[in-house]
Amino acid sequence: MHFQWDWLCLGVLIISSVTAEIENEENQDTDVEVEDFDKQSEDGNVDKDKSSLEVVYQTPKPTGDVYFTETFDGILAGWVLSKTKKEDTDDNIAKYDGRWEVEELKESTVPGDRGLVLKSMAKHHAISAMLIKSFIFDNKPLIVQYEVNFQEGIDCGGAYIKLLSRSDDLDLEYFFDKTPYTIMFGPDKCGEDYKLHFIFRHKNPKTGEYDEKHAKRPDVDLKKFYLDKKTHLYTLVLKPDDTFEMLIDQSVVSKGSLLEDMVPPVNPPKEIEDPNDKKPDDWDERLKIPDPNAVKPDDWDEDEPSKIEDPNAVKPEGWLDDEPEYIPDPNAKKPEDWDEEMDGDWEAPQIPNPKCETAPGCGQWVRPMMNNPNYKGKWKPPMIDNPNYQGIWSPRKISNPDYFEDRHPFEMTAVSAIGLELWSMTSDIYFDNFIICSEKEVADRWAADGWGLKKLVASANEPGMFTQLVTAAEDHPWLWVLYILTLALPVGLGVLFCWPAKKIDEDTDFKKLEIPKPITKGELEQEGQELEDDEVKLEEEKENEEEIAEDERRELEETKREMMKETKQMGRLIREEPRIARLSEGEGGEDTDEEEENEVEDGSQEGDKSNKSGSEDEMKEADEGTGSGDGPLKSVRKRRVRKD
Repeated sequence: MHFQWDWLCLGVLIISSVTAEIENEENQDTDVEVEDFDKQSEDGNVDKDKSSLEVVYQTPKPTGDVYFTETFDGILAGWVLSKTKKEDTDDNIAKYDGRWEVEELKESTVPGDRGLVLKSMAKHHAISAMLIKSFIFDNKPLIVQYEVNFQEGIDCGGAYIKLLSRSDDLDLEYFFDKTPYTIMFGPDKCGEDYKLHFIFRHKNPKTGEYDEKHAKRPDVDLKKFYLDKKTHLYTLVLKPDDTFEMLIDQSVVSKGSLLEDMVPPVNPPKEIEDPNDKKPDDWDERLKIPDPNAVKPDDWDEDEPSKIEDPNAVKPEGWLDDEPEYIPDPNAKKPEDWDEEMDGDWEAPQIPNPKCETAPGCGQWVRPMMNNPNYKGKWKPPMIDNPNYQGIWSPRKISNPDYFEDRHPFEMTAVSAIGLELWSMTSDIYFDNFIICSEKEVADRWAADGWGLKKLVASANEPGMFTQLVTAAEDHPWLWVLYILTLALPVGLGVLFCWPAKKIDEDTDFKKLEIPKPITKGELEQEGQELEDDEVKLEEEKENEEEIAEDERRELEETKREMMKETKQMGRLIREEPRIARLSEGEGGEDTDEEEENEVEDGSQEGDKSNKSGSEDEMKEADEGTGSGDGPLKSVRKRRVRKD
């Protein structure tokens, strides 16, 4: 069993060593990746003082055909600030005067990498730019991708973008909330409602009017993307087969069909309820009706109260009828500033009557109330099935005059510009690395050159696990208890299973195999000294006991002589120590046996008494001496037992 526990402990140590080695290799891999970024980067402004990693940033460049890209690393060219006002809003806040800046991230800064930052709070912001070329929804997918960082968290506001519909009268200086758009995509939050919008405006082929179609909410929890103050990558993929995907940090959070997963549906129903149809006056929707043939019983008394006084109740003994439940406080005093003309007559506050504390009750005794057994309440006829029931009425269905079937809602209005039209109660919302393309590989490579580097730097700057645990415990002190229990459990198990157990069984077996050792000269002298001490003790007891009977005196004297005799024999044995050693090896066994028999006969009577009163340890020594085969040792131990 102990062998198995030793192997278990060894296995735990090996696993711990391997885990530590793996973590070390992962750290080394991270360092290698950082070095690779250094080698690949050749251009860009470097500010080593603002970053914990010495990296050189290189502005991403598209690797394929694109419709729009923006990194904000150079001059803010092509972007137009709106100069108009928001409709149906107070003039104080209607103007799009929110401030925009191009600057680096506040935390986990990548030197040389800059983005567009919404700087104002509680203001309307609007900025837009034309695409390199318009995107036409034909046989190529649409991929929209950009980065967002809520550097100060987010209270109420959005970070979504709008792809503005192509038109001849599109003027970016007058971009506002009513400007026609084709797609709106991105995060939005107000209160505890965390959203990821995907809305497209669908044109009714019959009326020519546009309706907004909203994608269903993602099933994942979006809260962490708004509160962790990290840069996240938002991607929309819209395919010609009328399907879509929404991704955050290159992981799909929602997907579906434009025909089935939009609210309201793209295609209206074939039939609708007739708006001119009305329910007939004689239509009976009652499932149950009162029985018209039921009659109230003659003994039904509707005037009986529901509660009556208990006639069997008896006033408890000791009830104080003349004592009120509350009395004026005798210790209360009228305030000095009490004005009877203004405040009225002063009255002491009421306190519970102390006499009622020990009594069953005070004041006038009233019988308690009980349920009236004769109470039946208001009589009502029982309910029966309605023989005239016609069911729940609903208007008849007619063909929908506005019905149409759009089998390919992907064929939307072409897009020619991108814009951000936002209201926010939080400032410092960071946008970066916009791209609109048709190839997923191009978008992924663009993300690797931009967002991938931000993610790497942020991971390298994150505090260690221990620091994170301490920070969490500062916010939630109860976590300290969990930490202590978590650490104490493996330590306790390790001590329990790895600590060497006492080998009780092995020690017992070893003791059973021990061979009695010969008594040395020192041990014999010690025993002789003990006998002399016992003799002195007996003499003192003899002198102090004046009223002992004569028979007891003789017995003590006889015991004294016997002990003296034993002392002389012990001395003789000490002098014959070499001979005793030879006897322990089996020599001279016959003489020893004769001496033993004589000694046993001389003290047979006293030995029987002393053997019964002796301790268990001495009896054990006597037994071991008897079976050992060494005559002198056996004699000495038997005499010791008899003396006691």
